[in-house]
Amino acid sequence: MVLIRRARHLRSHSWEVAFPGGRQESDDATLLDTAKRETREEISLDTQTVEVIGQIDRYVTVGSRSMVHPYVGILPGPPTGLVPDPAEVERILLVSTTELLSDEAWREEIWSINGNDRAITFFELYGDTVWGATAAMLRQLLTMATA
Repeated sequence: MVLIRRARHLRSHSWEVAFPGGRQESDDATLLDTAKRETREEISLDTQTVEVIGQIDRYVTVGSRSMVHPYVGILPGPPTGLVPDPAEVERILLVSTTELLSDEAWREEIWSINGNDRAITFFELYGDTVWGATAAMLRQLLTMATA
């Protein structure tokens, strides 16, 4: 999985681990175009090499209440030439499914948000914690891949 640690100076979701992505711009014909453009901008991935295989469930982020429309793609091999855009990305993380599927990685907490109890997913990685919408997306992907 290709994840990023967002830059510390960003207004929202600063220093969080996330998938590459961002807001749609007027030049983006579709949300898939947005996903590809944002991925190119944030980590310099050649999106021509990505085979888009579908979408997973949409998520609303806890902090900014943003609606996320995740697309899933497969690379032909390990990504090369990735460069983080310092305006948005502190670091690029390449996380193996073995690490994500380890017994110690996954946990869940119940948070009260606006008076409603909500399960929040966490993945404890080597040196990083993934939580919220990104962790929920990872859980869905792993569930689908291992079902």
